[in-house]
Amino acid sequence: MENYITLNVSDGTEMAAFTAFPNSTSGKLPGIMVFQEAFGVNEHMRKVTERFAAAGYAAICPELFHRTAPVGFEASYTDFDTVRQHIYAMSQTNIEEDVRATWDWLSSQTNVDAERIYCVGYCLGGRVSFITNSILPVKGSVSYYGGGIDNMIDRCANLHAKQLFYWGGLDQHIKSENIHTTLKAMEAAGKDFLNVKISYADHGFNCDARASYNKAASEEAWALTLAFLANN
Repeated sequence: MENYITLNVSDGTEMAAFTAFPNSTSGKLPGIMVFQEAFGVNEHMRKVTERFAAAGYAAICPELFHRTAPVGFEASYTDFDTVRQHIYAMSQTNIEEDVRATWDWLSSQTNVDAERIYCVGYCLGGRVSFITNSILPVKGSVSYYGGGIDNMIDRCANLHAKQLFYWGGLDQHIKSENIHTTLKAMEAAGKDFLNVKISYADHGFNCDARASYNKAASEEAWALTLAFLANN
């Protein structure tokens, strides 16, 4: 498939990944790892990856369900039962292996500045982006409505870079107490972060293929994300 590559993961598995690069370049590019929602590296995630490329980044979006799902796996946004089995099959060790394989490929590209690599994730990927910040020297990490981060706050002390969090005020999946737990741990660890809770947005507000899409919130978050990455 065009724009797809295959990454060799340290556990012996192979992982497909969608890549996108700017049309024209001068000098080495910053890189960004884009981590999927729970519904696969679908058309929306490919568009997000291409959008970062259009903004000047070498972008890669790995298929994190590669151990349990076929290449190109996509699920309907109304069919969470299908993706649940793949989510439950993931382990933090596997996630770390996948992230490292993605990093190794991106940082080894001759047109990429290995000193300027970032990560961003959505939903499931928001948690993966946070994990990535705890194990790799990224220059900035962005987590859109990452559920479960409050269950891994021991990682806060190991964060390498400034962390940007987005939450939806209407999100019934991630409660205020979950956010509070995460932020208190960040403060206790003395880590720099930005916290953005958009009162009028729901879980998945960035995805224009979901019923919860909020155009204003998506555009506002995009502008801040670009500024955040550029400033770090």
